[in-house]
Amino acid sequence: MLETVPLFSGLSAESLAEIEQHSSVKSFRKNAIIISQDDESYSLYVILSGRVKVFVSGEDGREAVLNHQGAGDYFGDLALIDKQPRVASVMATEASKFMIISRQDFLTCLSRNPEIAINLIKPMTQRMRMLAKNVSSLALMDVYGRVARILLQQAVEKEGEMVTGRITQQEIAEMVGASRAMVSRILKDLKAGGYISVHNKCVTIHQKLPGRW
Repeated sequence: MLETVPLFSGLSAESLAEIEQHSSVKSFRKNAIIISQDDESYSLYVILSGRVKVFVSGEDGREAVLNHQGAGDYFGDLALIDKQPRVASVMATEASKFMIISRQDFLTCLSRNPEIAINLIKPMTQRMRMLAKNVSSLALMDVYGRVARILLQQAVEKEGEMVTGRITQQEIAEMVGASRAMVSRILKDLKAGGYISVHNKCVTIHQKLPGRW
């Protein structure tokens, strides 16, 4: 199950089997909270199927969505390293299944397979850069600029074009701090201009997005 997870790339079949042996598998229904902000729990969660959103909540109850993740992604890695309370909550946005690895088992695995450290550090630095850009865009960009940035951030190259994974208008709205209606208008105009197309909730970027909307 773990051979397709980037965190464990390069490990032998024996090492992967050992990790799976010391892990547990658990399923959660849609809208279930997997971990809560400020929880003192230290396990790593690997998404085997389904989809989650990562978010933070203020004292007034408002939420800011940091990311959406799907099969092959993982979360909870920060607490593995520093053993500090969770910095964000994670909720299943559809029925999901996870492989859960305890901190002690993960550290044992890390000591035997140091290459995991490189696989762990690179995504961490990427997330730090992404969060810095998110803060900057919220402060300096208009809604269109934030939507365009999210599309480019979520897209990967496929057959010469940039294509996002499945992402809904509501998910984009939560990530950019705008209404779903505003995001819908922006995407509609981008489609009308031939800049993007949408199929099965995946956005294909056909040409460079305009600088302003």
